Amino acid sequence: MNAHDASDRPLRIVVIGGVAGGASAAARARRTNANAEITVLEKGPYVSFANCGIPYHLGGEIAQRSKLLVTTAELFWNRFRIAVKTGFEATRIDRPARVVEGIDHATGEPFAIPYDRLILSTGSEPISPAFMQPPCDNVRHLWTLPDMDAVLNQIQAANVSDAVVVGAGFVGLEVVEQLVRIGIRVTLIERLDQVLKPLDRHLARGVERELRSHGVTLHLASEIAGLRRADGRATTVELSDGTVIPTDLIVIGAGVRPRVGLAVEAGLSIGKAGGLVVDEFMRTADPNIYAVGDMVEYLHGVLDSRMRIPLAGPANRSGRIAGAHAACGSAQPMGSVLGTSIVRVFGLTAACTGLSEAALDGYGIDHRAVIIQATHHSGYFPGAESMFLKLVYAPADGRILGAQGVGGLGVDKRIDVIATAMHFGGTVYHLGQLDLAYAPPFGSAKDPVHMAAFAAINDLEGQPSVVPPGADLSGHQVLDVRSKRERDELPLEGAIGIPVDELADRWGELDPDLPTITVCHSGKRAHVAACWLRGKGWENVRNLTGGMAIRSIEDP
Repeated sequence: MNAHDASDRPLRIVVIGGVAGGASAAARARRTNANAEITVLEKGPYVSFANCGIPYHLGGEIAQRSKLLVTTAELFWNRFRIAVKTGFEATRIDRPARVVEGIDHATGEPFAIPYDRLILSTGSEPISPAFMQPPCDNVRHLWTLPDMDAVLNQIQAANVSDAVVVGAGFVGLEVVEQLVRIGIRVTLIERLDQVLKPLDRHLARGVERELRSHGVTLHLASEIAGLRRADGRATTVELSDGTVIPTDLIVIGAGVRPRVGLAVEAGLSIGKAGGLVVDEFMRTADPNIYAVGDMVEYLHGVLDSRMRIPLAGPANRSGRIAGAHAACGSAQPMGSVLGTSIVRVFGLTAACTGLSEAALDGYGIDHRAVIIQATHHSGYFPGAESMFLKLVYAPADGRILGAQGVGGLGVDKRIDVIATAMHFGGTVYHLGQLDLAYAPPFGSAKDPVHMAAFAAINDLEGQPSVVPPGADLSGHQVLDVRSKRERDELPLEGAIGIPVDELADRWGELDPDLPTITVCHSGKRAHVAACWLRGKGWENVRNLTGGMAIRSIEDP
């Protein structure tokens, strides 16, 4: 301790911002230091609320608003003796004096609170597109409880029948689902050419199909040129291609940016991704100031570089680490983050971890990928639901670089298992060796995780290698081993049709000197066919990963 800390008084810890990171930091600080004087400054009315649950209250799936209040100022004081000051906005950090200055919005009076350790948890804020100006009563973000209250008031008071949601990320899709749930017709507008950017396009297309099946109108690769207004309300959305969309409500989910203004003014360092630079214990360039949550840059587990990952899980974990280290000088390090995410879209679940092929292409990282189709538990047990599971890996050593899943039940389990393996530097070979629980109601003896790993191992070892779903098949001998009925229902132009069960008698109809690609519905029968041909001495045989089930939705 330096002279500033050497007095007999308790250690003074001030936390700026509550919600996930700040509230976790304050509680952890108390649990590791019973004597510290801990103060939380929150400029809003609530110290900690479940913002991830907001869309679900909008649609009534979470019926009681009070359930979104994770904890209160009263509980913080009664249980932890942590002083929470809501309505207190920090406006300046005097680092030499170790004082936080700001305004008490209840009284309008300034305040100055000294600290020995300061934890910043100012989070992020939603991006407001230019068309939101001038403001309209029915054009809203859905970011805080007051935002939610305002949207609910619009729905209840204005007889909303048509809504536009801007942004097809995780939150945007949750809002879409919940608005449809309460009988509102929804149009979804996204500037990219797909929903859910973290997914590769062929899996995102399945999510888009699910949205359309529930009556959602999609405008992808679309920009909003402006709004038509009347009496302070937006009545129509105009797209840049001239499309006009009447609406009663517009909910904006166009992404977030970190709130780092206070930190920048205090002279703290900002990284290349725009977030605050911190070490493994969440310390900033000033060893007495920590930062957590959406405002910081985390070490990405695949890239081994810092980037912003605005998710609740890392925010909570980083708060725990910062709170402990600030309170007692030691903590477990933060570790890397993979951006593991999940969303429910009506009857589908979409989840991912690590990086997609598209992202890896952008970073110039070599990779390969397989897609398998499987059921979440044994197919013979009632209620088995199908999923697509994609595994992305390094061709040199099989290190797992990412995974994506889209389907019914069980997607969450598989993505979490793969994310765990990735955290420990796992390869597809490690994944194939995992000892996973099995009984017919819960899984299969060869779990979808195993199946994806086995497919990847086969690819790496050339038994056989795979081609991606959108591959150009021209110039190849394409063997379609589906049944005649399957081929008639979903034709593959130019393919030679030989059902897999007839291949042992008919393989002589094929030319062994031509490069050959085998195709079926999901890739399983095509793999059998490719192995058969390789066993007959064919050297250039590959399998279309994901089969026609994926290729048929590669484009809408």
